[in-house]
Amino acid sequence: MNSFIKKLGTAAITATLLAGTAATALAADFTIRATANSNENDEDYDGLVVFKNYVEAASNGKVAVELFIGTQLCSKGAECLQGVADGSIDVYISTSGGAAGAFPYVQVLDLPYLMANDRVAENVLSGDFTRTVRDMALKDSGDKIRLMTIGNTGGWRNFANTKRRVQMPKDMEGLKIRTVVADLPQELVKALGAAPTPIPWPELFTSFQTGVVEGSKNGITDIMGMKFPDAGLKYVTLDGHAYMGALWWMNNDKFKGMPEDLRQVVVDGFSALQQATFASPKRKSIKAYEDFVAGGGDLYVPTPAEKAAFKTAAAPVYDWFKANVKGGPEVFDALTSAVAAAEKDINAANAKDLN
Repeated sequence: MNSFIKKLGTAAITATLLAGTAATALAADFTIRATANSNENDEDYDGLVVFKNYVEAASNGKVAVELFIGTQLCSKGAECLQGVADGSIDVYISTSGGAAGAFPYVQVLDLPYLMANDRVAENVLSGDFTRTVRDMALKDSGDKIRLMTIGNTGGWRNFANTKRRVQMPKDMEGLKIRTVVADLPQELVKALGAAPTPIPWPELFTSFQTGVVEGSKNGITDIMGMKFPDAGLKYVTLDGHAYMGALWWMNNDKFKGMPEDLRQVVVDGFSALQQATFASPKRKSIKAYEDFVAGGGDLYVPTPAEKAAFKTAAAPVYDWFKANVKGGPEVFDALTSAVAAAEKDINAANAKDLN
């Protein structure tokens, strides 16, 4: 783990930032520096605001939380996680793709069609599955990086394209679908008969315009926020193939260095943060869908049979994941077991509520 704990000069806090937060920090026994590489319109920011408010109030000012939104402390997943490992950053939020270089098994969240809806996903991510991933990450980081919770950042990934309505896997045939440079999303696109095309996010708008790519895997708030319909993106299929999980990491030494009562406050703060990020995309997606349709977009909801066909077509990706990703079998079993337990509990609750 020497490389993991190596100091990064890029994570230093500037004198200006220190001046702006010094008064709050001096009044507290502990200061938590939290960063999100996003903006104030993002679910991550909503969660951090809730976290800051809760922790500072519930600790009676013993814990101060400083928020750094954007790239003030770090700009990429590997760099930011290194900052968490060496203690120059206390809290950082990543996507599964952003953390996959250090913890490849977190890509289990990108496996398609394992969690059916928000109710299942929120049940799973609030339970022992997250604790299993926490234990794995602590072991792999030399007890330096602690997974605190998993929330949401953008709702669900859906297939969208510039060419045609997609109702069945056969409709994906030949479409050039933008992916990140990771193996798993490329394996999924290939399994559905389309052509994975890795394109950096900032280049995606132009790539739609020029036909370099014809589709993507995004949530509706990202699609509308980036104005992709203006570049020709007109078809969205609400297949909900992956829950857009947000992994919230904390420096374990900072956490364990607090007395137990303040650790409880921090844990409760992350629970409040998780609930805020669960709720935020639901509200923000309403207007995004309305604006998409009002602008001439085609929004299609697959039938249960059609969605089952997508899951069947994507099944080879599960075997690929277990065979090729470090920790894959363990984390896959943890997730699928948690999903089965959640579905059992939800079905039992439904039986009571519907009668």
